Amino acid sequence: MASSTSKCSYLRVMKRRMGHILVKLGFCLVLLSMNYTVNAQEGYTDDDALFIKSLFDKSLSSDQAYLWLEHLSENIGGRLSGSSNAAKAVQYTKMVMDTLNLSRTWLQNCQVPVWQRGEKEEVKIIKSPSGKKIKLNACALGYSGATNSKGIQALVIEVKSLEELEKLPADFVKGKIVFFNRPMSRTELRTFQAYGGAVDQRVFGPQKAMRKGAVAALIRSMTTQIDEYPHTGTTQFDDNETPIPAISISTRDAELLSKEIRMGSVQVFLKCACRRLPDAASHNVIGEIKGSSYPNEIMVLGGHLDSWDLGGGAHDDGAGCVQSIDVLRLFKEVGYQPKHTIRAIMYMNEENGLAGGKAYGEYAKNSTEKHIVALESDAGGFTPRGISCEGDDAVFLKRFKKMNAWNDLLEPYDMRITKGGSGADISTLKPLGTFMMGLRPDSQRYFDYHHTSRDRISSVNQRELALGTALIASVIYLIDKYGLE
Repeated sequence: MASSTSKCSYLRVMKRRMGHILVKLGFCLVLLSMNYTVNAQEGYTDDDALFIKSLFDKSLSSDQAYLWLEHLSENIGGRLSGSSNAAKAVQYTKMVMDTLNLSRTWLQNCQVPVWQRGEKEEVKIIKSPSGKKIKLNACALGYSGATNSKGIQALVIEVKSLEELEKLPADFVKGKIVFFNRPMSRTELRTFQAYGGAVDQRVFGPQKAMRKGAVAALIRSMTTQIDEYPHTGTTQFDDNETPIPAISISTRDAELLSKEIRMGSVQVFLKCACRRLPDAASHNVIGEIKGSSYPNEIMVLGGHLDSWDLGGGAHDDGAGCVQSIDVLRLFKEVGYQPKHTIRAIMYMNEENGLAGGKAYGEYAKNSTEKHIVALESDAGGFTPRGISCEGDDAVFLKRFKKMNAWNDLLEPYDMRITKGGSGADISTLKPLGTFMMGLRPDSQRYFDYHHTSRDRISSVNQRELALGTALIASVIYLIDKYGLE
């Protein structure tokens, strides 16, 4: 047995050691407190990082948004505004939000244009220097006019820009088919900029060709890929004009047609049966979680429910719709009660008219509610790179500076808040002083699928879709908690 003296010595040593440990522990607690204080001063706390991690964990562990998207894309399919499929999508997404036990769900009326493709288009080279008769992969553009039942055939002239067409004498253009063949730039790293640099020929080219006397217009598809898939999209004619046929051809066939034209005269036959019908009643689909402190201050999330008819509208824009709904589901699942009202809107008719966006914008303008932020997801369901914020005035810069501090929270997920665009549907909220944002996924593959028959659920990765949901939820959470002022 140890002596009493030995016991006293042992206790003295242990007491000194415990003192050192307590000093070190206290120092660590001071450091943690300092770190917490610094983070708070920068616009967030460590608890925010943990909460955001929980949002990503919950989103990545669920396939709910992907299953909703699969139904939209494969069971319902393409959803042109005014079509029976668009009506089915309205009822389906309303039913989905009804199951989430939200504060409120409802349908908002809007009148939408109705354009029908009709029978499958037929486009083929019938006379060329090579002597080949070649069927081209083609599809009509939105608001295209029709040919007669026998179709038309005419010489083709190629132009690379609207300006080049304008310089041509009307007598030279009259009775011919104008072929717009300016490729999207393959050197732009951000493919939406490449799209913006080429899409004017699709939107405005057919009308300008018609006014010069052309009998039809062919347009190179809007993609950097050289493939056999034609891309549709809207074109523009005035209400008092009778549209000429406006047909998109695949990039591979555009290259082939251009090669034939360089060798000599080329004649093309085309036939289409498009038609415009009277406007019809449709709806935006809306669901919300009511804010606990500021119920009349609205944070809008959205995507557009309509799509072109060639594919299933999975990336454009079923993905944005299900992500917006899934943000509400995530908040309900983790038990988060927002201070502001979070409202998810499935807009109708973005593709060829913005009727849904205009209807909601008019409602917001006349409402007593204050729309503080709006975020649209309309760039596909690919891996998200960040959130872009739109604006350039002093108020915007002040708000954007505050949001920049949150990039530390998003850095572990390889995502950032940057300057950039927002979305077409929410654009009607901008005049109200609403802070405008857009989800920015990786865009390199987006225009491989955009407006084509390939835009189906098979082109969407479940994990990438879920990452987008988590990012939107994280940014909305931070704005809800800290505000932007």
